Order: sequence, then C-alpha cells, then structure tokens
Amino acid sequence: MIARTWRGATRAKDSATYLGYLHRTGFSEYRNTEGNRGVLALRRIVDNRAEFLLVSLWDSMESIRGFAGDDVNKAVFYPEDERFLIERDDHVSHFEVVFNTFA
Repeated sequence: MIARTWRGATRAKDSATYLGYLHRTGFSEYRNTEGNRGVLALRRIVDNRAEFLLVSLWDSMESIRGFAGDDVNKAVFYPEDERFLIERDDHVSHFEVVFNTFA
C-alpha cells in the first residue's frame, strides 16, 4: 500500500467551507478511483490560518496514476482551489505503508 501526502492552508474563517469543497472534489474523486483505500484529512488552526494535511491510501502507484495522471508527483488541483488556498504544496510525497492498524 502507498500513502500519498499533500499539504495546504486556508484562512481559518474559510476552513469549514474548504473542507466541504474537498468532499465535493478530491475526496469524491478518490472514492471513484479504483485502488483508493481511503483518505485521512487532518486540520489544525493556528491563529488565523488553517493547515490541512491529506493522506490518501492506494493499492499501488498504478492506482495513483488513475487519479493523478502520468506525473504522480504533481498535486491535483480543482477550479476553486485558488479561491481558498493561501499556501499549497504543488508536489506530493509518496510513502510505502509498512505498518497499519486501520485496515
């Protein structure tokens, strides 16, 4: 199993709206992509900023290609991301899952 991680940040006041947007865009596409095992969305609010860390789980790099396209290291963005994100990683990281108590 492969974990794919991405980080981004919004204004704190936009964090709930952005989370709803994630449900309609990225989270929905994860669920509809064969080989996706789920996603863990983490958020922390510090002062006026909401930081997000997304960890999606995949069967293989080939499964990730089904979601991200040929450049699996490039982050996937949606049309309204610019409206919300004040900071974002343009690239993602991939990790081999070597231990998992969630499954």
